[in-house]
Amino acid sequence: MNKIIVGDQIVKRYGTGGESRQVLDRVSVEIGKGEFVAVMGPSGSGKSTLMFCLSGMDAIDEGVVLYNGKPLSQMGEVELADLRRRRMGFVFQQPTLLRNLNVLDNILLPSLRDNRKRVAELTDKARSLMKRVGIAGLESREITQVSGGQLQRVGICRALMGDPDIIFGDEPTGALNSASAQEMMELFTAIHAEGTAIMLVTHDAQVAARAERVLFMRDGAIVSELLLSRYRQEEAAARVSRITERMTSLGV
Repeated sequence: MNKIIVGDQIVKRYGTGGESRQVLDRVSVEIGKGEFVAVMGPSGSGKSTLMFCLSGMDAIDEGVVLYNGKPLSQMGEVELADLRRRRMGFVFQQPTLLRNLNVLDNILLPSLRDNRKRVAELTDKARSLMKRVGIAGLESREITQVSGGQLQRVGICRALMGDPDIIFGDEPTGALNSASAQEMMELFTAIHAEGTAIMLVTHDAQVAARAERVLFMRDGAIVSELLLSRYRQEEAAARVSRITERMTSLGV
C-alpha cells in the first residue's frame, strides 16, 4: 500500500526549560492511501497531538513527517497552509465555523481562496455535498440556527470541498448524541469507501470499530495496534469486542 503520511521517531514537547513536557515520545506511524485508521487512548496520551503533527498543524521537535514522500519541515508556512487546504480535510468535535457567515458560505469559504472565478461551480458542488449528507435546504441558515449534528455535517461538507487525500477527525462524534454519532460514522464509512484516507481520534470503541486499523496510545507512545480487516463492517459487535478487550489488556 502506498503511504500518504509517514511519521518517523516523532518527538513533540510543549513548554521550555524546566517547564518542558514531552507529549510524543519517538512515535512512528504510517497511513496508507485510502486507509481508515482510528487512534485511541486515555486523555493526555498524545492522540490529538499526533494528529496535529501528522497534518502539519503543529511543528515537531525531533523526527520527520513525510507527506507523499516530502518532509513537512521543508515546507514554509504558506505551502503548509496550502497543503492543508487543498489536500487535507478536518472535522473537529466543535466545528470551527464563522458566525457572520451562513451555512453555505461557511462551506465555500476555504475553497474560494484558490478558485474565485469558479464560484458558481463550487456553489453547485457545495449544494450537492449538502444534499448527500442530509442538510439540503439549510444553505441560508445562520450557524446558530442549526443543530450540533447538522453543524458537523457542515464541517464534513467543507472538508470534502477540495476532494482531499485524507480527512483528519478529532473526536468528531464527541459532542453528539448516539443517533447523530451513528449517522456521522455512516458518512465517514461512505467517504472512506470512495477512496479517501481517514484518521480519527476517538475515545469511543463503536466509532473506532469502523476503522480498518486501531492504534492505541499511552504516555505519548503507540503501545499496540489492532487490525480489524478480518471482520466485515456488519460484524460491529465483534469489532467493538476486540477493541474493548485490547483496551482492557493495555490499561488504556
